[in-house]
Amino acid sequence: MGDNARVASVLEEVADLLELKEDSFFQVRAYRRAAREISALTGDIRDLYVRGHLDQVPGVGKAIRDKVIEVLRTGELQYLKDLQNEFPAGLLQVMQVPDIGPKTAGRLYKELRVTNLQDLRAAAEQHRIRMLKGFGERTEYNILKGIRYLESRQGRMLLGYAYPRGKALEEHMRERGFDLVSLGGSLRRMKETIGDIDILVGSSEAERAMDTFVSYPLTAEVLLRGETKTSIRSQDGVQVDMRVVAPSSFGAALQYFTGSKEHNVKVRTLANELGYKVNEYGVFRSSDGEKVAGETEEDVYDALGMQWVPPEMREDRGEVELARKGQVPRAVTLSDICGDLHTHSEASDGVDTVEAMAAAAEALGYEYLAITDHSRSLTVGNGLSAERLLESMEHVRRVNEDRPGIHLLIGTEVEIDERGGLDYPPKLLEDLDIVVAAVHSRFKMAPEDMTERLVTAVSNENVNVLAHPTGRIIGEREGYSFDMERVMQAAKDNGVAMEVNAFPERLDLSDLHCAMARERGVAISINSDAHNVRQLDHMRYGVATAKRGWVPPEMVLNALPWEALRKHLDI
Repeated sequence: MGDNARVASVLEEVADLLELKEDSFFQVRAYRRAAREISALTGDIRDLYVRGHLDQVPGVGKAIRDKVIEVLRTGELQYLKDLQNEFPAGLLQVMQVPDIGPKTAGRLYKELRVTNLQDLRAAAEQHRIRMLKGFGERTEYNILKGIRYLESRQGRMLLGYAYPRGKALEEHMRERGFDLVSLGGSLRRMKETIGDIDILVGSSEAERAMDTFVSYPLTAEVLLRGETKTSIRSQDGVQVDMRVVAPSSFGAALQYFTGSKEHNVKVRTLANELGYKVNEYGVFRSSDGEKVAGETEEDVYDALGMQWVPPEMREDRGEVELARKGQVPRAVTLSDICGDLHTHSEASDGVDTVEAMAAAAEALGYEYLAITDHSRSLTVGNGLSAERLLESMEHVRRVNEDRPGIHLLIGTEVEIDERGGLDYPPKLLEDLDIVVAAVHSRFKMAPEDMTERLVTAVSNENVNVLAHPTGRIIGEREGYSFDMERVMQAAKDNGVAMEVNAFPERLDLSDLHCAMARERGVAISINSDAHNVRQLDHMRYGVATAKRGWVPPEMVLNALPWEALRKHLDI
């Protein structure tokens, strides 16, 4: 585990245990914020420490800075050990089960002596949890479901965690003279979770490629060293497998190792029907064994009479049939995005100022950026009262005047109450440029009630976007249950865009829901939900998710140029 991940993990565990102790909300929040900021660093926190620049990390004040230094110096934190000694070690694992936070874990520990996952499973299966005040049969069912969900996700990484690590290794190889380098597997297809990272290199110098690969500075262990394949484990525990093929076979190997398995089976079946054989070395005529393609992926597909298929779309969802007709649809790409319609500033739970967010968005080439801080009832997100929102609106207007290179939209991420009502009065919402509506509470409503809640919200004339529509947190919490068909139809009828929230933990809508929206003509808005300037880069993960759902740019709200968006929003 690298320094950034190690320090962030320690601080998160401190926050969990402080919350379990029912300590100060502000203290817990401070540790979580510091952990989040350190995780998001692009450089090594040890370098900042050596240069005496730890104070440049947002959220790292003196008390937390001293603890960060202790972890960097010793690899441990005595304060954490002291907290751990107050509770059974297994309680932290209990808190990883979706919907069991520190408070619930604390009650289960005190009232049922649940100290680990085994105890939790037994208590649920023996129907002892439903006997507690405030719990019930549905709670027990959800806990058992959550345990199974947690177990199924173990050993997999979020796309947003794996991608920068894979790209860093890819760049390491390029900088040392290897031009034919690419990510492969599920990471190249940009799936929401990744197992191991696969990298392919095309080179006639296999031995030098292996030496270069294992010399990667963050290598902790060489797991396998072979003539064509080498595997390492990085310092943060990620396994990376690299394969080396001859340059003349690079395209065929890239197609083969990108997958998916189902896509490749379809391609090989088609090849056999056409009198060819396809493998990682090339495309060969069955009659005489002559190689007819392999140097590039485009050549491989072309040899089979197919249009090249973008990696994100290779999941055997009809793309092979369309490629044979030359009708692979154009899906949205990062270059189509004209702005971001869901971001936060320091006014609520963001880290950076409106000025900093605007400058970063302008640097990305965006035409516009919406500042959508949380509304008043989301106290955990430091939501804005009506008075504070008015002040924020005025501040955004002033910044807008000072930055002619980008258009700032004044907005809100407004809470949807249990009946579908919104957190601010209609007149205030009417004065905003954009309203992003979201659910952050009461996730366990009956499906029919949640459906009515969402339909009512998107039917509100002031709502423009429904944020993270299912409420899922990948690997931690499944989305709430509701009738997606009805909600999408209501969104379409009312001109409301369904969001693809690009935060790696969310990617909500999912790729399958994106496909569903596309098929029904429902507009999509791909947003970063950035809480600092670095998180604006999360946009790439949302775009990839929409692309996996074949969403075309013309269905994406924030692919509209400024004047078209302005007309659409009537501002």
